[in-house]
Amino acid sequence: MTTSSNRWSLVIHGGAGAIARSQTRPETDRGLRAALNAALDAGSAILSGGGASLDAVEAAVRVLEDDPHFNAGRGSALTYEGATELDAAIMSGADLLAGSVAGVTATKNPVTLARAVMEESAHVLLGREGADQFSVEHGLEQADAEWFAVPERRRQLEELLANGGKFDVDMKYGTVGAVALDQVGHIAAATSTGGVTGKRWGRIGDSPLIGAGTYADDRGAAVSCTGAGEFFIRESVAFQINARVRFLGESLKLAADTVMAEVKSLGGTGGVIVTDAAGGQAWSFTTASLYRGRAGSDGERFVALYDDED
Repeated sequence: MTTSSNRWSLVIHGGAGAIARSQTRPETDRGLRAALNAALDAGSAILSGGGASLDAVEAAVRVLEDDPHFNAGRGSALTYEGATELDAAIMSGADLLAGSVAGVTATKNPVTLARAVMEESAHVLLGREGADQFSVEHGLEQADAEWFAVPERRRQLEELLANGGKFDVDMKYGTVGAVALDQVGHIAAATSTGGVTGKRWGRIGDSPLIGAGTYADDRGAAVSCTGAGEFFIRESVAFQINARVRFLGESLKLAADTVMAEVKSLGGTGGVIVTDAAGGQAWSFTTASLYRGRAGSDGERFVALYDDED
């Protein structure tokens, strides 16, 4: 049973990686912060007006998908063959409904396709050609390859191929996500990514896997992850954080730090953002940067990129 209040919460991320302040051009720094603020604006407008957390996380992620600074939607990392294969997920904490897509190629906003899978199909996860077909049949906006493949991503792929084409496990370029609490007391999570530069053979990371990169449960926490997906899958990071909050009563920060330490012990890096039905907010990351922001009904607002900004 839920009760109304004026409390709401929004936390977003634009990816974690080994990018230090000294490696970021001033104009890029400004662009990243502007995009994070725009995503907070989009989600906050919904939540402050009494809208649903599910709408807020979708709106915030759509802003980041449309911005080429991030590895999601426009600006996604390119595969070994130079194509884009996009993944996304969304989950409602009120009823544990979820939808996700993997390897889609033409949907302008994959997070909206994930929501359509949740609400307009009997399934949770659709992949590749089938997901593309579902998108067209449900009238979602499509885009051609040139929309997604911005010049900087082509440069990154060329650099990787010139260095032997090794898999980019460091995840330097920004998966996006959002978690939110609405005034009715429901939480939601959404994540979207282009994967990793140079990925092959239809590789799928943690972002579209419910419980690995994305999870929401009103009884625990809403979580969105970014990082070296293979490790997040093996640790079921998003679900583990939720479970520690729900069953052990841990704080969001302790649960997030504990699970991220487990990821690090396996050799993985990355970060998570978290909120809960009480309006708590937390993040945890093991990298030099986590592009991140938060806002809430308390009026506080914060945007940061690097590990020395908290």
